[in-house]
Amino acid sequence: MAHINQNYLKLPGGYLFPEIGRRVRAYSAENPTKDLVRLGIGDVTQPLAPAVIEAMHKAVEEMGHKETFRGYCEETCCAYDFLRFAIRDSYKDVGVEVADDEIFVSDGAKTDCGSIGDIFELNNVVAVCDPVYPVYVDTNAMAGRAGDYDGEKWTDLIYLPCTAENGFFPVLPRGRVADLIYICSPNNPTGAAATREQLKQWVDYANAHDSVILYDSAYEAFITEPGPPHSIFEIEGAKTCAIEFRSFSKTAGFTGTRCAYTVIPKALVRDGSSLNALWNRRQGSKFNGVSYVIQRAAEATFSPEGKKQIKETIAFYLNNARIIKEGLSAAGLAVYGGVNAPYIWLKTPDGVGSWDFFDRLLRQANVVTTPGAGFGPSGEGYIRLTAFGNLEATQEAVRRIKSIL
Repeated sequence: MAHINQNYLKLPGGYLFPEIGRRVRAYSAENPTKDLVRLGIGDVTQPLAPAVIEAMHKAVEEMGHKETFRGYCEETCCAYDFLRFAIRDSYKDVGVEVADDEIFVSDGAKTDCGSIGDIFELNNVVAVCDPVYPVYVDTNAMAGRAGDYDGEKWTDLIYLPCTAENGFFPVLPRGRVADLIYICSPNNPTGAAATREQLKQWVDYANAHDSVILYDSAYEAFITEPGPPHSIFEIEGAKTCAIEFRSFSKTAGFTGTRCAYTVIPKALVRDGSSLNALWNRRQGSKFNGVSYVIQRAAEATFSPEGKKQIKETIAFYLNNARIIKEGLSAAGLAVYGGVNAPYIWLKTPDGVGSWDFFDRLLRQANVVTTPGAGFGPSGEGYIRLTAFGNLEATQEAVRRIKSIL
């Protein structure tokens, strides 16, 4: 008989965001006339940039003619040269040299963050920031690296608490050495952006222990203040210890069109093998690439017009973040993030539990948020709000929340 992967049976409940959806649907079914403001799941609301739409239309037209039709992408790393070259050149804006064959285009950073474990042994010790984007934890649990779930934590993971006391950035672990280290900056869910000094200590740690940093940089375009690096490769020594994940989803509104990329330097070698070559082999076996139309759309985000239009959209979301942060801070709440990131990390008042405050906001204010406990033990006592709504809805959400405090 066929046997299932028993690790799936260890997973507690459902994935965080479907559980939020279930609760919201149940409430809406009971209260069909209630108008909800959704600041929970981090999906974008602004349309694709005109330069992107123009590129997509042109590419679709090309697919309708024999002379310009495209089938399988047989170019390097399952990506067309025009997109890899555009990504390569974009790194030069922050003083980083990346070779085009170090760039792997995919259908999402979530996919790559979850699949990167394919090229690593199961006995690697995994460290995750806490709170953390659930994909890092769940996919390692599915693979068998996380151990058992004890009702709060996975027994084999190293949890790196990110709290108000340490500026929501983890300190180096003591005791067990972390082989695979997940770091997200700007962070989801806390909104904190790491400094160069903070990243340098982790780069030095990884190089000293032959560890690998899995660096999720999906929100780097939201960094508007001087100081925080946009890429971990701005840090000396990172090319021998880090893999970087980036996405067009929140940067350019591609949540519905799907495109991202992962950078694996050829200098990154473990056990005598190139991780770049291993990932290339994995992708060639399991992935046929993002469609030509979408890759042309992604290329357009690097054009002068595309850059300008996307910067305007990001400014729109960051203004929403400012409205949420300033409004709720003025109401006496402890509020973090929302400056170099589209996420606001709010401490619940009076020690109320995350899910309890989520339900209170849903039922009393009709505002959908994300309970911090869903991101890990250190997320208890917080909720996450996103800045991806429209302006009027964001202002209304702040008004409603303040009215029930």
